[in-house]
This record gives sequence, structure tokens and C-alpha cells, in this order.
Amino acid sequence: MLAVFKRDLISYFTTPIGYVYMAIFLAVNGGAFSLFTLQQGADSSISSYFTAMIFALAILIPILTMKIFSEEKKQKTEQLLMTSPISLGGMVFGKFLAAFTIFTGTLLIGCLNFFALIEYGPHKTVYENVIVNGTETRVGKLVSEYNTGILVGSVIALLLVGAAFIAIGVFVSSLTENQIVSAIATIATMGVFLLIGFLNSYIPFAPIREVLSWLSIYSRFGNFMNGIFDFAAMLYYISITFVFLFLTVRIYEKRRWA
Repeated sequence: MLAVFKRDLISYFTTPIGYVYMAIFLAVNGGAFSLFTLQQGADSSISSYFTAMIFALAILIPILTMKIFSEEKKQKTEQLLMTSPISLGGMVFGKFLAAFTIFTGTLLIGCLNFFALIEYGPHKTVYENVIVNGTETRVGKLVSEYNTGILVGSVIALLLVGAAFIAIGVFVSSLTENQIVSAIATIATMGVFLLIGFLNSYIPFAPIREVLSWLSIYSRFGNFMNGIFDFAAMLYYISITFVFLFLTVRIYEKRRWA
């Protein structure tokens, strides 16, 4: 697995894909951050920023994943991978981990924006009692309106959403040798998981609405933006990641014995 991980990680920097992804991601991240937080002043909304980033990931992550297996098929190196002394699970997870590493590193660089938000974003006055020369005095100080816990929780949730999207992209890439088809199909699949929650208002049948809400990636993200660390949502994102990686392994098991 480690050999596959290193090989794929290096390939992101020996081809333009890694640089293109990082440049576009940081540009979109910076633009969304400026638009929804710094430029809004007292009306700034960190939830709008994270919402924009979730939908942006549905477009950006296919840049990372479209070549993962499609390129192996095109270059006729897929058979070498399947016959190499490595388990299929290790092969799939190594490729997933390489893409996830690029995604995580780029996201953490983008999170440096939060220092500007805490420093220059909206502030509020917090009063506390202090003892000055033996006398209790009420003193006010300015603190950022943004709770660090909400920011950290939302970033962790965004990492898990990214992991789920990468796993979907890995699976779709294993189905075709055309990278463009892989990217478009990945975007479409991610779009379904994001948008099904918005269909609830148009469906009168309650059980169907509950199923759609349960499947929706976006609906589960809301608790994190409200300061609630939702462990059930974390488990859901991890499960989506596992399911699509497992399906990818099953595809290659079938090909190995075909």
C-alpha cells in the first residue's frame, strides 16, 4: 500500500493535475471566504462559506480522482497493479490516501484564512469581573464572534465530506478509462448526494422525506455549522467512504478472476 501511496502522491506533482487542483481550490476558497465573511461585516456568515465549499468540492475533487484508475487503464498498467504483490484493498486504499492527502493539505492551507476572520471579523464585547488593587471591577474586552469549536468542528466535517467524495471518485474512475467521463460521472453522483435533501419540500410522503434526509450529505453538515459535533453524521460520512472503497475493491476482484 505504501508504494502505491508514494507513487500516486508523487504523480500529482510530476503532472499539472496537483498544481491545477491546488490553485483552483485556494482561489475558490479565498473568494468564498472573502465574499461570505470579511466583506459582509456584521452580517458575515461562516455557514454560507462552508455551504459554498461543500458544493465547490463536488466540482473540484473530480480533478483529483478522474485519473486514479482511468489513467492506469489508458496506459495499460492496470494489469501490473493487479498482479503486483499487494492486496487489492491496499492498492485501492493507497490511491485513495494519496488523493486525500493532497485534499487535506490544500484545505489546511485554506484554513489560514480563519486567522484573518478572528482578527478582523465581527467582534463582541464580553464583560468579566477582575480584581484591581483589591477592588472588584467590571471590565469589557473585544472577542471574535466566531467560536473556535464551531470552526474546528466544521473543518473536520468538511474533511470527512471530502473523504466521501474522493471515495466516490475512486469508484467511478475504476469504471472507465476516459478521464472526462470519470469526472462528469463523479460530479453527477456527488450532485445526487448533495441535492436529494432539497427535494423534501416537494415530496408529501413523510417516509420518503426521511430517507432522503438520511441520505443527504448536505443536510447532515448543518449541525456542525450550528456548533453541534454530530457523531452520527461523522459515522455516515465514514460509512459512505468505506462503501465506495469496498465496491472498488470488489470490481477489481471480479476483474482479477475474469
